[in-house]
Amino acid sequence: MWTFSYINLFFLVSLCFYISSSAFSTLYSPSCRLQGRFHLHGMHKAGDVVLGGLFHMHFDPNYPDLFFTSEPEQPTCHGFDVLGFKQAQTMAFAIDEINRNPNLLPNVTLGYSVYDNCNKLGIGFRAALSLISGQEEQVIIHESCEGTPPVLGIVGDSSSTRSIAISAVLGLYRVPTVSYFATCSCLSNRQMFPSFFRTIPSDAFQVRAIIQILKHFGWTWAGLLISDDDYGLHAARSFQTDLSPADGGCLAYLEVLPQTHDPAELRRIVEIMRKSTAGVVIAFTHYSEMINLMEEVVRQNVTGLQWIASEAWTSAAVLQTPHLMPYLGGTLGIAIRRGEIPGLRDFLLNIKPDLNHNNTYEKNVVMTLKFAPPPSGWVEAGGAICTGQEDLETVQTEFLDILNLRPEYNVYKAVYALAYALHELLQCEPGRGPFSGNSCGDLQRLEPWQVVHYLETVNFTTSFGDEVSFDENGDVLPIYDIMNWQWLPDGGIKVQNVGEVKKSVLKGEELTLHEDNIYWNFKSKEPPRSVCSESCPPGTRRARKKGEPECCFDCILCSEGKISNKTDSTECISCPEDFWSSPQRDLCVPKKIDFLSYHEPLGICLTATSLLGAIICGVVVGIFIHHRRTPIVRANNSELSFQLLVSLKLCFLCSLLFIGRPRLWTCQLRHAAFGISFVLCVSCILVKTMVVLAVFKASKPGGGASLKWFGAVQQRGTVLVLTSVQAAICTAWLVSASPVPHKNTQYHNDKIVYECVVGSTIGFAVLLGYIGLLALLSFLLAFLARNLPDNFNEAKLITFSMLIFCAVWVAFVPAYVSSPGKYADAVEVFAILASSFGLLLALFGPKCYIILVRPERNTKKAIMGRATTKS
Repeated sequence: MWTFSYINLFFLVSLCFYISSSAFSTLYSPSCRLQGRFHLHGMHKAGDVVLGGLFHMHFDPNYPDLFFTSEPEQPTCHGFDVLGFKQAQTMAFAIDEINRNPNLLPNVTLGYSVYDNCNKLGIGFRAALSLISGQEEQVIIHESCEGTPPVLGIVGDSSSTRSIAISAVLGLYRVPTVSYFATCSCLSNRQMFPSFFRTIPSDAFQVRAIIQILKHFGWTWAGLLISDDDYGLHAARSFQTDLSPADGGCLAYLEVLPQTHDPAELRRIVEIMRKSTAGVVIAFTHYSEMINLMEEVVRQNVTGLQWIASEAWTSAAVLQTPHLMPYLGGTLGIAIRRGEIPGLRDFLLNIKPDLNHNNTYEKNVVMTLKFAPPPSGWVEAGGAICTGQEDLETVQTEFLDILNLRPEYNVYKAVYALAYALHELLQCEPGRGPFSGNSCGDLQRLEPWQVVHYLETVNFTTSFGDEVSFDENGDVLPIYDIMNWQWLPDGGIKVQNVGEVKKSVLKGEELTLHEDNIYWNFKSKEPPRSVCSESCPPGTRRARKKGEPECCFDCILCSEGKISNKTDSTECISCPEDFWSSPQRDLCVPKKIDFLSYHEPLGICLTATSLLGAIICGVVVGIFIHHRRTPIVRANNSELSFQLLVSLKLCFLCSLLFIGRPRLWTCQLRHAAFGISFVLCVSCILVKTMVVLAVFKASKPGGGASLKWFGAVQQRGTVLVLTSVQAAICTAWLVSASPVPHKNTQYHNDKIVYECVVGSTIGFAVLLGYIGLLALLSFLLAFLARNLPDNFNEAKLITFSMLIFCAVWVAFVPAYVSSPGKYADAVEVFAILASSFGLLLALFGPKCYIILVRPERNTKKAIMGRATTKS
């Protein structure tokens, strides 16, 4: 890829210019002319102040062979460019209009010196040096080489490459240049080009405008074709910098179009375009390169592409032909802002060649346009057929088209910018000027750098209503028209304005598109799709395909607990702690709250069972109270029996604390109530067992003293002491590490399990261990007393009940540890209910059976009968 090294050229030309200027000014100071004959073609008009202009009025220079055996011939230009000449004439018109304006530069006549650059850097550069050195005969300066320079400003050049080279040198001498067509973003570098201005937006803005169009239609996958010069190469850098997957998309390919016709290279590029999945092609190039490219596109019949044109070829009529419209129809292009210049058409119509003078350009205009056959009396001037009476109004040509003034409008604004800067400079009041010592510029001794100062602050509005001012980089406030190439049903071709993109001080960059007016060259008549990968819907994230651009990706479903609620999310976000992802992974939903509830079947069953147990205890208490004077009630220590029934009732009721949403008070109360209730219950059983053993021992000779240690007071005291120990354990536990409610998310990711954490595992273990110790002791004593001689030996019932109790709680420990969440609470409630029912049925079932069903056995004789028989 060839890159124009304007930095090297800058130093080389600067050195040459310095040497030549110094040498020539010394050797030829009387005339202040450069040596040699340049033979530059141009147009000139004298004035108090002269402005220079550089335009390409010919296409191709012809360079002679250089053998240096004789004086080298000068290059000649061929291929007249009517539009370039029209732009030069626009400058002449603008200066003529300013001279007729009494309010702008009064008492000052503007002149011009316009040169043809032949669309080549060398000739354009030579013309620029001629303008500022005044070597041409038409430019008159004082014999002393003093006074106002030959030109105070230059309008041009039209090419970025030529503008880079020319402005780099002219910037050394602070000669202002105002380009109407150079768009390279590199020219915004104020350090390199301190005196460069332009009335056309920078390519950096044009690139952003194209990116906005891509974003507007959702085109994230596009190819880029560029010209092999500063215009294309700097645009490519801007695309690579500004175009990103987040802001607009990716480039499927980037190809540099050859400057000369290279069939093999063009075949390769078109083959890439044909195979690519990108349906949008951005062509940032000149129309000459596009002509060569489209020949190969037609040959390979590559259709179905949406073209995006840069301003360099958007308005190129040479490409708007029926032959190319099947391929280029529907093109969206960035175009220079269209303007209106009243009076320009009449000015152009006044061009008539004078056959007696060598007005080459005017003759070329007449020769180039297609007139009717010449009338009789024609003459041949300079080998050209001209009569001198040609009427341009009879010819339909772009030369007279004033409805699409785009580069010409920029030329018009550039001339007026220089004129307004000069006007402000000459309006300066002495002693209040911006220069050293508050001085002002003098018309007789104006300096180019003084014009640069006023150009930086110039601000005016054209008759078309556009505001013209320059920013700190010399760039004009940017605005572009958006054009659409439309293929009409009758076969005609129309380039329609369908919107604009501009930048304002207040609103920034704005894109306006009238989509209803856009012609789409597709069967669907709708905008095409151009993406490497379809958008990822909410609930998924983009995963880049290895080795491919970021716009090529797979859509991966977000993992559990994460969501993406936007299209084309690059990552999934985690849900808050109390939320979980929906099945579609597109939003966070509140997690289900899980605890042993009164409203679920398990909770209802346990609640009903608990209440049933408490009711049965109440019924048994009622039965015992009603039959409290019967032998079976009195024989089984009625006071301990009532205490035991009350404690069992508390055991049944404390299980309700394990059901429902855990609160701080329920967590603290449930285990304390459970532990104290069961210790009270087991203590009563233990004392009953000890009483049975004491009674049996008292029935033996010499054993009567044992009963005095197990009287009513001792029984109550024993129960109270044993229960107080458990109460002390619970108090110490609650004070040191109290159980608290906890939201557990470890069991289930999509659920919040509300549970009570025990706080201190040691405290909980001591509580259960104390109950187990009392239960084991009761079981052992009851087991020893199971065969005592008694017709109704309660020790057997106690043994059986404690066996059930111990079995339930031995099985509880592993079941409780392995059960998650609410099921741990359910296991504990089940253990409480099972052990409580076991004690209730084993201890009081047989007694109630006798009292209610076999009352004949509820007598002292029946109770004592078996013991008497054994005696």
